[in-house]
Amino acid sequence: MNSKALCLAATLLLSASAHADSHMLRLTLDDCIAMARRQSVDAAVALGELKSAYWEWRSYKANLLPEVSLSANVPTYNKRYSTYQREDGTHSYVRNDYMELDGSLFVSQKIWPTGGTLSVESSLNWLRQMSGTTNGNRNQFMSMPIALTLSQPLFGVNTVKWDRRIEPVRYREAKASFLTATEQVAMRAISLYFNLLLANENVNIAQQNLHNAEKLYEVAQAKRKMGAISQNDVLQMRLGWLKAQSALTSTRSSQKARMFELKAFLDVEHDIEPVVPEDIPDVTLVYDDVLSHALENNAFASTMRRRQLQADYSVAYAKGNLRNVTLYAQVGYTSTASALDAAYRNLLDKEVVQVGISLPLLDWGKRRGQVKVAENNREIVQNQLRQQAQEFRQNLFILTEQFNSQRQQLHIAEEADTIARRRYHTNVETFKIGSISTLELSDAQTAKDEARQNRITQLYNYWYYYYQLRSITLWDFEKGQNIDADFEKIVKE
Repeated sequence: MNSKALCLAATLLLSASAHADSHMLRLTLDDCIAMARRQSVDAAVALGELKSAYWEWRSYKANLLPEVSLSANVPTYNKRYSTYQREDGTHSYVRNDYMELDGSLFVSQKIWPTGGTLSVESSLNWLRQMSGTTNGNRNQFMSMPIALTLSQPLFGVNTVKWDRRIEPVRYREAKASFLTATEQVAMRAISLYFNLLLANENVNIAQQNLHNAEKLYEVAQAKRKMGAISQNDVLQMRLGWLKAQSALTSTRSSQKARMFELKAFLDVEHDIEPVVPEDIPDVTLVYDDVLSHALENNAFASTMRRRQLQADYSVAYAKGNLRNVTLYAQVGYTSTASALDAAYRNLLDKEVVQVGISLPLLDWGKRRGQVKVAENNREIVQNQLRQQAQEFRQNLFILTEQFNSQRQQLHIAEEADTIARRRYHTNVETFKIGSISTLELSDAQTAKDEARQNRITQLYNYWYYYYQLRSITLWDFEKGQNIDADFEKIVKE
């Protein structure tokens, strides 16, 4: 565990102990994001996908290395009749009664430039005749100390070459997708955090409004007795009091729902008390810089490259399928003897050369049609990629502009909140002395509530835009560096 994680754990422990009596866990936005990245289900899903991609990458790398394998048959006992053809062409049955054991050791290596396979083999076969005429020697050995085998497709697609082009891009895409997913976990945490923050604020507003409505109703009753206001105004005040009670009940129900969502997401038992984040990152973004980071780091660029390569591979595969010619060649040494040591003496050479050909003479244009389909699909993919690239740039531009303007929107919302609260308090005092109507007071209250809610909403928008840009660019705008991770360590933990 690093120092940052230790500090976070200590902070959470102190917060939990400080609120043990009320079962409340006080969390800042940074604490909430850190917890979400560490223990949320969304984070676990992202980690699982990264691990799958990592082991696929390891399997691909291993496929390029020499492979050593052992093949053997345990002793086989055979006692039965088999057909036998005489010299004159007639058949009869002959009784077989023998035991056999064989084994082979292979070392094979794929040839990257050509797509063929080169292997070295060593094998030994033992046969013991259990009955019949054997001239006193029942054992027979056949050895092949070494044989070199080449299997080479001559015109087919070189899958090894294409894998070496596609798989590294696929793994870069998976790593970028994981980093983006961790930032999206933060975005999800921000949404739930501010949902609870807004729900808490709504409860506070409803409580204050209920308190004010109760006091104003009492004032209205007193003024009615003095004949200063009409009965209609008194009823209006009572109606406002009843609405305030209903609003408090509703907001508390919503608060419990938002609390449950955040607790479930963070996988914690204690109730959570979110803290309004006062400080925000002091950054102004330039679209060209944002686009440059996005094209360099985002999985979208790797996805486009991979899809293009896969479309090219489909065309190459369809063309290679027009004809199938495979060269098989084997050279080595072999010998047979009745003793094991003798089977490795007086070796004889062994050569096998075979060319297999499969050429369609009449397929009614099926294979040519498959090539055309692959080429048309590649063209479709290219057009889709151009369209998606244009949309990617357009959406990124809009998001950058929204973020840059959001700071000003936040300042406006903060000032409007301050003004609306002052106006409402002034109107409350003015109403008590009978200078304004109930409608004007109600309007001031509505403006106060909406201004407070809008301030929380604008603060949420700022943080959400900020982490959305981080998820797209994989760039830390405060530190001025790429968002990266030790993938080997993460996967093996």
